Amino acid sequence: MNEPTHITSRDNPLLKRLRVLAQDSTAYRKQGQVWLEGDHLCRALLARGHRPATAVFSERYWPVAPHMLRDACDHRVLVPEVLMAGISGLESPAGVGFVWDLPDAGGPQPGQAAVVLDRLQDAGNVGSILRSAAAMGFAQVLALKGTAALWSPKVLRAGMGAHFALHLVEGLAPEDLRDLGVPLLVTSSHRGDFLHQAALPWPCAWVLGHEGQGVGPVLEAMASQSVRIVQPGGEESLNVAAAAAICLHASAAAR
Repeated sequence: MNEPTHITSRDNPLLKRLRVLAQDSTAYRKQGQVWLEGDHLCRALLARGHRPATAVFSERYWPVAPHMLRDACDHRVLVPEVLMAGISGLESPAGVGFVWDLPDAGGPQPGQAAVVLDRLQDAGNVGSILRSAAAMGFAQVLALKGTAALWSPKVLRAGMGAHFALHLVEGLAPEDLRDLGVPLLVTSSHRGDFLHQAALPWPCAWVLGHEGQGVGPVLEAMASQSVRIVQPGGEESLNVAAAAAICLHASAAAR
């Protein structure tokens, strides 16, 4: 394998591109690549059988980097700590990051269990829901227009590697779900069957709505079932990511 290339100039074209990917939440749509910063995300990518296009290491980390990271691809780059910090979107810059070519998203996969995100705004919520979806055996996450960018740096960090286990499609309209071929279940804080009493179909598509407005009326009309979570403590509602984890676990347990 070739020796890594040393980059010492802040104006290097690769580093300029990485700064954009690390700091612009939608830059991946134009560039077709994502920046995966840190040991955990890089390992998660490799664990799913993917390989990066480029691996970037800080000069300090390179000598102690595990072989699985050092040998992940042919194009390897070393940069001084100060330049790694200039790329980083973290308070404490990591010693390694991968550039990965995004797969072709295509469209929704009919007949596959899904999670539908209806205009969710918070990147932390979106990433957490992706983690729950992957853990509970859902094959795809389908995001409607207005949802936080699925491959943004904040969602990637919150997802903790779940992205690489899922088929992700974004920018959809409600009508794009009409041929999904599985029942749509909508979450509600005030009406519908109580989750612990409901007969849950499998496969299905759980629809999770905007943090403040909930599920939109078009998707509500398309749904075959409305479900709510019993809250004996009396709170008005649950955080959408917490509600998603509860609902997706219920589906997994009922299979």
